[in-house]
Amino acid sequence: MPHLRRPRPWPRRWLLWIGLGIALRLIFICFPRPVDDDTWDYLLLGHNLLHHGIYGVGSGTGISPSLFRLPGYPILLAGFERLFAPIWPNAWWKTLFLMQSAAEICGGLLLAGFARRHLSDRAAEIALALAMLCPFTAAYDGIALTECLSVFAVSLGIYAAGRALDAAAAGKTDWQALVAGGGAAAFAMLLRPDGCLLLAALAGGVFAYTVRARSVQPAGQALRRSLVAASVVCAAGLLPLVPWTVRNYVRFQVFQPLAPRYINDPGERVNSGFDRWLRTWSTEYVDTANVCWNAGEGNIDLDDIPPRAFDSANQRTRTLALIGEYNRHDSISATLDSRFGALAAERVRAHPFRYYVTFPLLRAADMLLRPRTVAFYLDVFWWRWSDHPGQSACAILLGLINLFYVAAAAWGFVRGRVPWAWMLGGYLVLRLLLLATLENPEPRYTLECYPILIVAAAAALAHKKKPGPTTLAGERETSQLAVRQSTTDPFVCEISCIPGFWARLQS
Repeated sequence: MPHLRRPRPWPRRWLLWIGLGIALRLIFICFPRPVDDDTWDYLLLGHNLLHHGIYGVGSGTGISPSLFRLPGYPILLAGFERLFAPIWPNAWWKTLFLMQSAAEICGGLLLAGFARRHLSDRAAEIALALAMLCPFTAAYDGIALTECLSVFAVSLGIYAAGRALDAAAAGKTDWQALVAGGGAAAFAMLLRPDGCLLLAALAGGVFAYTVRARSVQPAGQALRRSLVAASVVCAAGLLPLVPWTVRNYVRFQVFQPLAPRYINDPGERVNSGFDRWLRTWSTEYVDTANVCWNAGEGNIDLDDIPPRAFDSANQRTRTLALIGEYNRHDSISATLDSRFGALAAERVRAHPFRYYVTFPLLRAADMLLRPRTVAFYLDVFWWRWSDHPGQSACAILLGLINLFYVAAAAWGFVRGRVPWAWMLGGYLVLRLLLLATLENPEPRYTLECYPILIVAAAAALAHKKKPGPTTLAGERETSQLAVRQSTTDPFVCEISCIPGFWARLQS
């Protein structure tokens, strides 16, 4: 039996970062946050499930079963309403915000544990500081949306995958870590349909790195063990979706394991022509706020249609005529939708590269780099300095902070300092490719990238890379050392530090 070394205690100064993180989140919770339309959907689904036993929309006797939102967050809301509404009828959701804050704090600790194991103590502290002080993720702790818990799921997933890959490099199989990684992906998918990207990245990374780590074994045996490891991750990720998939098939006669692309229930018409027309010119969040969200809700201001929506004077005239027809009824009929679709097809034929490459890249860049004004009550037209100099200054500051996270992470990847770079980077690429296909770019859709940005930024700022998992040739040697430093339980190493940590605080 290998010698078991006592885990190193956490540095006491980590308490400072944790305390600052808690304080930042309490500030966001104490001050009212913006309410998103999605919040009302989640609250209504949870309320109907709790009080009427129907997962659907509507009220009274007019509740219709639905599948347009995944059940994870509404079930959580129903549970918190059941537990805390009788005690605090008008403020029970504050307990939800506290739980979300606690989840994100735990996610930051997981990222610090990942960096400590695969990089260095310095990188771990930097990762913890970046996670605790990140204003963008902290702001959503006080909003009833899925983003906060989705960020936690990504943090748990990459931590568990790192443990599993360490064990594989040492010739072992860490079943608990594999199941935890798949469970994190399942949790992400029960919150949002794009959680499937986490499952793809983790399963693909576990398979690829495990094959490479066991290359000294016979090819057939290494491939078989890698397939088993990836299959465990996939099984743990997909099994929790079975009840939801069966319910949708029985109730709606459709195979729908996640949620529809256009947030519609079976039988509801989708304005696919209008949406495709939006993708021929929509590149920034302002387009989403001014045009996309107004569709079917109110008038669309003709001045909000930018020049890039027209390729000629004739096309401009036709486009404004379509918008004018929409404004007369504030609704998109099937005929009007088909006319928007014909206009979109014309624009795509004329400029296919712009539609399939240029504009998608601009949308992804806008979501990743734009100052995140929505959660801070800042005008979306943040660059209009003369209208609101204070808001513009705050937006610019937030934009610079966001740029720091992105630039530092990019530097970490470029310099080859990020552990398991193909797995972590693969998730970022998959997510940005998916977001690039949307006609409604929103910066909050990139919040799930932050756990990886934080790890990569910590790797870059720590300057010194711990040899091992980031270098494929040294995977086996470093992981064997890691196994000697851990206990037989794959999660005991970090968790067992907690009692010592608190003992030091009390001394």
